[in-house]
Amino acid sequence: MSDLGYRAGDHRLAADLACRAGDHRLAADLARRAGELLIELRARLAVEGAPAAVVRAEGDRQAHELLAAGLAAARPADAVLSEEGADSTARLDAERVWVVDPLDGTREYSEPGRTDWAVHVALVVDERPVAGAVALPALGLTLSTADPPRLPPAGPGPPRLVVSRSRPPQQASDVAAALGAEVAPLGSAGAKAMAVVRGDADVYVHAGGQYEWDSCAPAAVAAAAGCSVSRLDGTDLRYNQPDPYLPDLVICRPELAEAALAALAAS
Repeated sequence: MSDLGYRAGDHRLAADLACRAGDHRLAADLARRAGELLIELRARLAVEGAPAAVVRAEGDRQAHELLAAGLAAARPADAVLSEEGADSTARLDAERVWVVDPLDGTREYSEPGRTDWAVHVALVVDERPVAGAVALPALGLTLSTADPPRLPPAGPGPPRLVVSRSRPPQQASDVAAALGAEVAPLGSAGAKAMAVVRGDADVYVHAGGQYEWDSCAPAAVAAAAGCSVSRLDGTDLRYNQPDPYLPDLVICRPELAEAALAALAAS
């Protein structure tokens, strides 16, 4: 394991040392502000009768512009990797890189009444997320490393495993079988990861179709809460890579990590 770690409890001191004062709060503030913009925008476009494609496009664009402007004003020397922005290889030489997903779960955002979408803001130093925030705007929540959430006790009954609505991987079925878990589909990556953090789920397994911005902030917040966070093979997630494709992860309660990773190794 790295010194920052992705297992319960050992990352906080190193993260604080690596992070300039205020980065945790900045991540939380920007995620919250982008979420508030998205809530207001969705309500207005609904009144106007805008089609789903317009809702998705405007949400992506306006949230990206807010985050890009906020980071440029607050941390002008830092690099930014955003799902909605142009990538630059200059970030590979930067000491500090903000990895953001202005609207995680555009499909869910465009569906009236859905709450399982998110805003992700994270700071990466030495390939590790050292600060991060995930806003769940439709729930009025922002979870962040500024005030790390406390993982609640496990609930009664079998473990609950959340998977993608559209692409549930076979690996998740293998873990569910090994743990005797109930499987439930949910929207965005941030919503699924925060379901584990909030105690609404116990395991989140994903394989295929994700990029750094999908998991960076959720990984930071989940680790801060005491969850086990890794790739499916148990190795650390590494960020600010030349190719931002990062297709797999598992986030779970620490007491389920050994069994979940063993099931993944055998699948």
